[in-house]
Amino acid sequence: MANPYFRFKRFTVWHDRCAMKVGTDGVLLGAWSDTTCCHRILDIGTGTGLVALMLAQRCEAAAPDLPAGVETLRIDAIDIDAAACEQAMENIERSPWADRIEVFHTALEGFKPDTGYDLIVSNPPYFHDSLHAPNAQRTLARHSDSLSPDALLRDAAALLRPEGRLALIFPFDQRERWIAKAAAYRLHPVRETWVSPTPSQSPKRLLIEFAADSTLSYAPTPLTIEIERHRYSDAFVSLVKDFYLKM
Repeated sequence: MANPYFRFKRFTVWHDRCAMKVGTDGVLLGAWSDTTCCHRILDIGTGTGLVALMLAQRCEAAAPDLPAGVETLRIDAIDIDAAACEQAMENIERSPWADRIEVFHTALEGFKPDTGYDLIVSNPPYFHDSLHAPNAQRTLARHSDSLSPDALLRDAAALLRPEGRLALIFPFDQRERWIAKAAAYRLHPVRETWVSPTPSQSPKRLLIEFAADSTLSYAPTPLTIEIERHRYSDAFVSLVKDFYLKM
């Protein structure tokens, strides 16, 4: 039987009632997203609450970067799965940042916050035109029927503040598709990391940040996870060392 929880250095994530368990994709997104000067963050499809918790930990360390007059950071976390929301709330209540994160059981389309966001993050469902999983909860979490790229990009663009950014992770082979769709909502890539499992493998995951400013230039950065079996690269260790217990 799989372990019902995953322990990090400063918090524990229980995931036995969530379709999507704690995994590398979520950890990468939570560790990589740029939280500089953020004081309002939205996590779309929060699942266990993992990414929201990681961002809360990182923003605690960067508290001096908050804008003048802002005493604390606020993170809103939404999901359409009631069981996931319940478990995310429990994970957050057990963490040091229960006063910073609020979970909402809602679809993105119907979510109407009182203000815009400096950062929106999502580890979105990315299976398209494929067989659905026999487990309905897992299908909801993994298949784009529940949240299409167009819907995510459209609604995120509307919720971002003028200088806000949208950070995502998805399979690398969907890169051109997402970039083309984002342009329709005046969102442009401003930062990318191409993630390869090993040095001999091509990129399998893409970490990408979109913003309304189309004038920013950048060069994608590579990230290799393992140099060899169970030997992690220095870059990967540097990225996640504040979270994983044995790094």
